[in-house]
Amino acid sequence: MDESLKLSEVAKLIASPVRAAMLLAMADGRALPASELAFRSGVTNQTASEHLSLMMKMGIVSIEPCGRHRYYRVVNRKLMDTLEDLLLSSSFIQPGERPDMNRIAPLREARMCYDHIAGRLGVSLAESFQEKGWIILVDRDFTVTGEGRLQLSRTLEIDWDSLESARRLFARRCIDWSERKPHIGGALGATLAQRMLEKDWIRRNKESRTVFTTREGRKILLDLFDVAF
Repeated sequence: MDESLKLSEVAKLIASPVRAAMLLAMADGRALPASELAFRSGVTNQTASEHLSLMMKMGIVSIEPCGRHRYYRVVNRKLMDTLEDLLLSSSFIQPGERPDMNRIAPLREARMCYDHIAGRLGVSLAESFQEKGWIILVDRDFTVTGEGRLQLSRTLEIDWDSLESARRLFARRCIDWSERKPHIGGALGATLAQRMLEKDWIRRNKESRTVFTTREGRKILLDLFDVAF
């Protein structure tokens, strides 16, 4: 397919407010039923199904059957990264001046950006790791230093061989749309989020892509990473 046609198809996909709302609802990587996606995007179940069928044909979402129910999940991580970048570039109004501040405030604090931590928590972790010399910026992405590998192995039991063999960017420098500063994405960002969830330092909100820190998590984030949250 011609490159301009490919770009046009992607533009048409996210130009629909309904599909954009659905993609944002699935932006934390979770699978959701069509009825939930219909509610999130403000359309009927039938209309939601039509949009989901189109996104399936384009290879954007997949179906995960569970008994009689079918759940939809975004399978294109690059598209979700692109959506975050577009949110950043389209946010001409400063976050603190937005009329929907009450709605986006929890997202600004801490949220899942597909499979990694974003918001103030994600940015604070990236800044702390840089101050400690655990990660450094090389070109447009982060690189983990020897000291960073040692410290993160001790605290989060990271398997670096498996991480580096993953077929995705290793430590993507994602510019956070709400904070206007970078957080850690890629394979490393996903692993950090997964380990923190497993250790119950953070928990996901069942109703949205926001996350919150547990009492133990707040103490550990401060003790180990100097992140007050």
